[in-house]
Amino acid sequence: MDIDNIKCFENYELKRHTTFKIGGCAKKVWFPKTENEFVYLLTTLENPVILGGCSNVLISSKGVDGDVIITTDLRNYEINGTVITAECGVKAPFLSQEVQKHGLSGFEFMIGFPGTVGGIVHMNASAHSQAVSDTCIGAKVFDMNSKTVLNLNKEELEFNYRSSILDKKDYILLQAKFELKSDDKEKIRALMGRNTEFRKNKQPNLTLPNAGSTFKNPPNDSAGRLLELAGAKTLSYGGAKVWNGHANFVINTGNAVSKDISHIMNKMYNMVKEKYTIELEPEVKFIGIKDREEEELWNTMLKK
Repeated sequence: MDIDNIKCFENYELKRHTTFKIGGCAKKVWFPKTENEFVYLLTTLENPVILGGCSNVLISSKGVDGDVIITTDLRNYEINGTVITAECGVKAPFLSQEVQKHGLSGFEFMIGFPGTVGGIVHMNASAHSQAVSDTCIGAKVFDMNSKTVLNLNKEELEFNYRSSILDKKDYILLQAKFELKSDDKEKIRALMGRNTEFRKNKQPNLTLPNAGSTFKNPPNDSAGRLLELAGAKTLSYGGAKVWNGHANFVINTGNAVSKDISHIMNKMYNMVKEKYTIELEPEVKFIGIKDREEEELWNTMLKK
């Protein structure tokens, strides 16, 4: 395969893809169209950054020093009875709608997710008492260390709250397999509607650029509850502020840079730590170049 035939842009601004609408340039950004192209890039490039829907990431305003692969052109999927196979770039809400047409239940919770299959499997996304781990029965991944393709079963994926084996090992999802349950199409549609309505009332929509939940829920508690009681809804910094509808969401008011978000997250983290001695864990991941100030802000939150 010739790498020159794979779609690529140089000095490409990443904020056009992120739900935060924040992010500087990467030296090269690749858009593979097939699994073979994706595997070739993973085999050939040195330590590329892999992005999908860019919905739970904060990309540095200083950019990314290296190659970036964006998987959103990898959109093949197949519905075979109750079994669904989907490539990593398939958008979660689209898949939710497609399986509803076939009378399949289990993806209703994904209707409002801005992410892709790669992201939701990686973090074992969940909402409304449903989770990826309820239906995912296997995955094809690329091992960045051995440069080989592996097929993992459900147990080998080691799903946990907001995590999977892809978090712990240098594995990149190529495609995932799910087994759903047959149910009445209208019942499924109604549940999707309720989930959409709940999301509208409890979370900012993407006209207010955000990256979803900022911090993971600590055991047996809610990050949003702790942040609200700690007074985080009053916080703003530069072009960023905590959303007044829910204290666990940070929004870009229009001109925020990554340092603004980093500062406000650090303040949120410290408010809860000081009031409750609970150290929240960021759900948003920082990607790209950090200066010393940003490094210190994130080292505090990541307990480094």
